Amino acid sequence: MNRELIIDSNSGEVEIALLEDKVLSELHKEKANNNFAVGDVYLGKVKKIMTGLNAAFVNVGYEKDAFLHYLDLGPQVRSLNKYILLVQAGKTQNGDLADFTCEPDIEKTGKITDVLTSNQTIMVQIAKEPISTKGPRISSEISFAGRYIVLVPFSNRISVSQKIKSPDERSRLKRLITSIRPKNFGVIIRTVAENKMVAELDADLRDLLSKWEQAIRKLVTANAPQKVCSELDRTAVILRDLLNESFNSIHISDPGLYEETRTYIQTIAPEKLNIVKLYKGKVPIFEQFGIDKQLKNSFGRIVTIKSGTYLIIEHTEALHVIDVNSGHRVKKDNDQETNAMEVNIEAATEMARQLRLRDMGGIIVVDFIDMALGQNRRKLYEHLKNEMLRDNAKHTILPPSKFGLVQITRQRVRPETEVKVLEKCPVCSGTGEIKPSIIHVDDIENKIRYLIQEQNEKHFKVVFHPFIHAFLTKGLISVRMKWFFKYKRWIRMGASSAYHLLEYRFFNQKDHEIRI
Repeated sequence: MNRELIIDSNSGEVEIALLEDKVLSELHKEKANNNFAVGDVYLGKVKKIMTGLNAAFVNVGYEKDAFLHYLDLGPQVRSLNKYILLVQAGKTQNGDLADFTCEPDIEKTGKITDVLTSNQTIMVQIAKEPISTKGPRISSEISFAGRYIVLVPFSNRISVSQKIKSPDERSRLKRLITSIRPKNFGVIIRTVAENKMVAELDADLRDLLSKWEQAIRKLVTANAPQKVCSELDRTAVILRDLLNESFNSIHISDPGLYEETRTYIQTIAPEKLNIVKLYKGKVPIFEQFGIDKQLKNSFGRIVTIKSGTYLIIEHTEALHVIDVNSGHRVKKDNDQETNAMEVNIEAATEMARQLRLRDMGGIIVVDFIDMALGQNRRKLYEHLKNEMLRDNAKHTILPPSKFGLVQITRQRVRPETEVKVLEKCPVCSGTGEIKPSIIHVDDIENKIRYLIQEQNEKHFKVVFHPFIHAFLTKGLISVRMKWFFKYKRWIRMGASSAYHLLEYRFFNQKDHEIRI
């Protein structure tokens, strides 16, 4: 599969588009001032213990307190709290856990009041960004993700990604990590570590240890609430998690971000350095690569597929609902069951793409077209699972019910991506009313007279919609010819199909717009 990353940067945010075989599959937006990104580590202060919820609200500096459930404390939260007290007392500050004695794991069915108290300081990590009216969701099971491994302080467990199937490879990776892992640090081996050498794994481990040590050094002087460690920016996270052999190009519009990306790729995958390219075209980068057009087609309430099938996507507070409609896609040679199967398969492919593109999370209910045969329902289920394999978010798919409904739960850690596809009407400005067309030409003439007689503008051009341009310029005695006799000046005129019917603009000799 041919994969491309298109990165557009401006002063306010960075937009990242992932193309798979030229089809837009993912869209990520990162604001420049996003202080509560997933992975950021904070020193927070417990504000309120909610025994009924078995949870606590923690002040991390956001306008609303973050939510910390007992199950998100992590088994080694007592060790973490003990270590924070040692650091703040000045008894240790280098992050080394070799001589540290870990506390026993907390019980899975325990009470949060056994672990936390009001006004206690605690080290937490953002697990879910603020969404809608809710504050961040946090965890005190701190972890640091690298390209090949994830480092977990206060643990001695080594885990291997389930996507690595070979028993020999799993055993080899465990042996390598065991030989280089410091005491009291657990390690999760990621899928991309498969077939990697010990030197690459060790370099990744050292980087993560350095990150942990920097966070601990900040703790010495930190006052809650305060950020002590930042996750990589969104661009670097995507490169870290997605970059593989199937990428053939990364196009970036901003020179500064281009250099940062090259530096980062030099550290994680130097053999891929030549695929990073600086875009220097005059056309906006998203327009050049056809992303803007795909965005307009892919977002909104109704999503149309080329064959005529379409999806209707509705959002509620509790869940997302997707309705599959066959539209005009009906083959006369097929029976109803075959037509339904073909429509459902095509819709399932697009639906899986929509979930990634919009980053829809929570509960998703899909109403496919009813199929009578059980084997067809199983085939649809398997196809949907295969299409969702490319989705990095954790998800669960239930088989179609007897009503033809498929239920999906998908991890949500950030607000859903939204792109406005409906624009305010440029003719009526949203009022639903326009000037009488009979006086449109009079308005144009009045502005031409103003430029010639009052502004003494020697050279200017007027650009219209092609229909208006034709009306003014065609014929033996055209409107333009009448204006020539009246104002003793030949008016230069142009046409642009990008203009709406009643739009027109004036330009001077240097092609700068004249605003009247």
